[in-house]
Amino acid sequence: MADTAAGDSGTSLEQRLDAMLEIERFDPSQQFREQALLSDPAVYERAARDPQGWWAEQAEALDWFERWDTVLDDSEPPFYKWFTGGKLNVSYNCLDRHVDAGRGDRVAYHWRGEEGERRDVTYAELHRDVQRFANALKDLGVQQGDVVGIYLPMIPEVVVAMLACARIGAPHNVVFGGFSAESVKERMEFSEAKVLVTVDGARRKGKTAPIKATVDEHMGDLASLKTVVVVRHARLDGVPMTAGRDVWFDEVCAAAAADCPAEPLDAEHPLFILYTSGSTASPKGILHTTGGYLTGVAATHRYVFDLKPDEDVWWCAADVGWITGHSYIVYGPLANGATSVMWEGAPDYPHKGIWWEVAEETRATLLYAAPTAIRTFMKWGHEIPERYDLSALRLLGSVGEPINPKAWLWYHQVIGGGRCPIVDTWWQTETGAIMITPLPGITSTKPGSATTPFPGVAAEVVGEGDGEPIDSGQGLLVLTQPWPSMLRTLYKEDERFVETYFARFGKERYLVGDAARRDRDGYLWIIGRIDDVVNVSGHRLSTAEVESAIVAHEKVAEAAVIGQSDEDTGQAICAFVTLNGEIEGTDELIAEIGAVVAERIGKFARPKRIIWADDLPKTRSGKIMRRLLRDIAEGRALGDVTTLRDPSVMASLESQIKDAQSSEQ
Repeated sequence: MADTAAGDSGTSLEQRLDAMLEIERFDPSQQFREQALLSDPAVYERAARDPQGWWAEQAEALDWFERWDTVLDDSEPPFYKWFTGGKLNVSYNCLDRHVDAGRGDRVAYHWRGEEGERRDVTYAELHRDVQRFANALKDLGVQQGDVVGIYLPMIPEVVVAMLACARIGAPHNVVFGGFSAESVKERMEFSEAKVLVTVDGARRKGKTAPIKATVDEHMGDLASLKTVVVVRHARLDGVPMTAGRDVWFDEVCAAAAADCPAEPLDAEHPLFILYTSGSTASPKGILHTTGGYLTGVAATHRYVFDLKPDEDVWWCAADVGWITGHSYIVYGPLANGATSVMWEGAPDYPHKGIWWEVAEETRATLLYAAPTAIRTFMKWGHEIPERYDLSALRLLGSVGEPINPKAWLWYHQVIGGGRCPIVDTWWQTETGAIMITPLPGITSTKPGSATTPFPGVAAEVVGEGDGEPIDSGQGLLVLTQPWPSMLRTLYKEDERFVETYFARFGKERYLVGDAARRDRDGYLWIIGRIDDVVNVSGHRLSTAEVESAIVAHEKVAEAAVIGQSDEDTGQAICAFVTLNGEIEGTDELIAEIGAVVAERIGKFARPKRIIWADDLPKTRSGKIMRRLLRDIAEGRALGDVTTLRDPSVMASLESQIKDAQSSEQ
């Protein structure tokens, strides 16, 4: 049980957490330090002195068909290459070497379905299924270099599909299951996917959505798409199947040969494309390659979470459709031979204690979750997790967005029983692996701070104007040397890659896109995005992307979207909407706009708040001043508005917001 949550009989949990906010540092316990994989701070100095040597040491932990000639080729920055001349295969490293070493009976995934289903998938079973599906893909005409789209819920088949692609050298393009079919089509079109792997239906909180039928409404005119492979998961009747294009996953696997040797691939061979929101409406296709990416995710998974594969049960409570799922549900854990928990479902179905029930039943030892989830559990009350035995947990992680100190302390006390170190990690789709993090056997943590860069990673906070390093204070976060798991480019958009990440401070300094603060101890505190990106429950969405969806409604003339602080989701989408002509805003119209956004992007992108605006604040050149909209939405002083084309717009908006707040109360 979470024994410290009860505490002194005369003191409430809330009072004790408030008191603990005065504690600046939490040191690793002597017991944890003594058993940790890394406990000597000298590792930082060693990696800083010879970063290439450090990363080569991490790469040695993988199995290579041919060893590399050069650790880092930095001859054409920012197009860095790692472990050039080396050949390996990600699928082989995640499966074959464990099976060959006699660990085939080890459980790879404790899969749990939301209706109580249970499947324990071993490494040997995963190896068998991956080989079958890899051959099936080849039978369907997929060749090395062809892109395969994957649009699946959190089921073992999503891992099978990803590893089968990696086995034959076909880059995969996974789309988060919460995205709409329209978003899937867009990503398949951009990547020119040859095959799409999807599902008959997906379940969520007791309801089943007919995914294949919805996909069919959007995919018919994609010239590149030759085959749609359908997994029978929800066992729906009457699933539409187009002759000559659509096939069943189980049938093509049954017809395929059983043995599929892993292809030796160059270290720089593309492993996957993952689309993420940018500051324009067009998503960015982040391209990751084979050797450097696997080196980064395997090393960070091992050391950040102090992984002991023979003892630990790892639970990354994310979705495979995001980079967190790629790196820390699939590739990192499997490369390290870990046993993982995979949960299909919401955190409150069939009841609000389901996570803790699963953690108790699987004896999970390591939990990696988003601050959004933690804040939600806080709101539900500590009494719920206290009903379950969470004593197996020995380390907790946070991912997706900055975690506020109160949530950090609740996580530490209620879920971790006061004994579990917390690793608050910062990284991105682009970085591939964790960049800034405590090492649990070394680092003294501060609630709310991601602390310091992982060994072999170099980061600075610099001034917005001059780019000069800031010893203490706030500025822009930059990474100042290449790392193995970094994106190689934006898919088919090399110029956009350079412009987005390396134009501002030069080709040897990667602009993260986040503001950060360095404190007097050198610890880093991530503040939030500096570009027009909203982070809702760890899902990054461009404001332009959401605005485009809103103005698709026939009654909308213009829209401006901002991220507004939200205690549940970190940020929530707030939309200022101008309507056509004399149309007036209504609750019905708000619902209609939300439905359009859900259709074009996904339900999670629906604005939480819509403010009707007669006009929007714009500069004389016509640029919408979202900074002013953020200030006015959160009640901050506006400052100078003389640069606006029509300064009176802000007074009108202030009045409208006050009226809206009054009606909300």
